[in-house]
Amino acid sequence: MARQLDYHTLAAIFTRFRQAEPEPKGELEHLNAYTLVVAVALSAQATDAGVNKATRALFKIADTPEKMLHLGEAGLTEHIKTIGLYRQKARNVIRLSRILVEDYGGQVPSSRAALQSLPGVGRKTANVVLNMWFGHPAQAVDTHIFRVGNRTGIAPGRDVDAVERAIEDNVPAEFQRHAHHWLILHGRYVCRARRPVCGNCLIQDLCPFEDKTP
Repeated sequence: MARQLDYHTLAAIFTRFRQAEPEPKGELEHLNAYTLVVAVALSAQATDAGVNKATRALFKIADTPEKMLHLGEAGLTEHIKTIGLYRQKARNVIRLSRILVEDYGGQVPSSRAALQSLPGVGRKTANVVLNMWFGHPAQAVDTHIFRVGNRTGIAPGRDVDAVERAIEDNVPAEFQRHAHHWLILHGRYVCRARRPVCGNCLIQDLCPFEDKTP
């Protein structure tokens, strides 16, 4: 675990990320807040590409909780059976859809507590929805961000909660809105787990990682 980088170094790092990609976007395909919740819930222990492949046809016929309930658990299962843990995920999506209809008038709530009360929606999923749909500076820490945060010193922490706090406490406010997307994309395509592409890294000279690759 690298030591926490100082404010000026963090500002320099995120300035470079912003210059390279001013408006980073998540890679999960969705049509509205509801389909975003579903897509993120389905993405646990699955790839974004795999989820997108399954949901393209699904969201054409079930893009609201009401339509999802009409489709039913069996119908939903048929659409998502290529995704890991699909049976449990199908049950959760149907349950959360029913709660949204019965308790929230079919609308996705904009509070973390309300989102986390939904079946299959943890803190990371809630933070993704808050950030991507509602524009909150919420930090959804996945395996990529955890690795990048610790390897580079951008946001070191022994668990995902500690990394989330490190981002919130140390990354300059002007970069909070897009911080988690920049870090996810950096971890997915450059600062990879097995063979980081340090030779193509925007922040190589600012990164303390000792085992840099060409």
